[in-house]
Amino acid sequence: MTKISIHNNTFTLQPTGTMYWEQREILFIADVHLGKVAHFRKHGSAVPQQAILKNFEQLDAAISCCNPQEVCFLGDLFHSALNTEWLYFEKWVEQQEAKITLVAGNHDIINPLQFTGIGIEIFQERILDTFLLTHIPEERDGLFNFCGHIHPGVKLQGVGRQLLKMPCFFKKPNQLILPAFGEFTGKYILEPEAHDEVFVVTPDEVILVE
Repeated sequence: MTKISIHNNTFTLQPTGTMYWEQREILFIADVHLGKVAHFRKHGSAVPQQAILKNFEQLDAAISCCNPQEVCFLGDLFHSALNTEWLYFEKWVEQQEAKITLVAGNHDIINPLQFTGIGIEIFQERILDTFLLTHIPEERDGLFNFCGHIHPGVKLQGVGRQLLKMPCFFKKPNQLILPAFGEFTGKYILEPEAHDEVFVVTPDEVILVE
């Protein structure tokens, strides 16, 4: 885990690709894209059924690291319309002690009543203290933006000139983009500029490389 300080608040970047806000006890998760596996399987792709359960196992692992009071999904919780993965999600929500909220993303096309019906509060955007929570990256004077959407990744030179593409937390002076959490989400390679910081996510740790 890697701790960073923003606006006198402490945030922990976790190897699960999630971020924990210590002062408010909120765990942030971006771009889970539940339903994507079932969507692919429905259209004939050879994706194993076990991949559906993998997302929920990873969610449980992320939550167990910090036992948050709230889990806030920063958009694209679901990939598409309702499918069989919603039933898994309903059961998962029933087992959670933390409050669950969603900042809606462009893929979240499911009727909001489906979410509110199981106790999930939905926002189009959210401001907490001096922090702006959105799905798509935004810049707004006086606020630091936490977001997703991009699925950020970075290229690293490995041993023997091997080129690795790794997910990352991508931090700009007034913004931090979380990596995509879900299976089969892909990565969009970003090139850091001056004053940007890149925190690479590995299975065991988060490493600052820029």
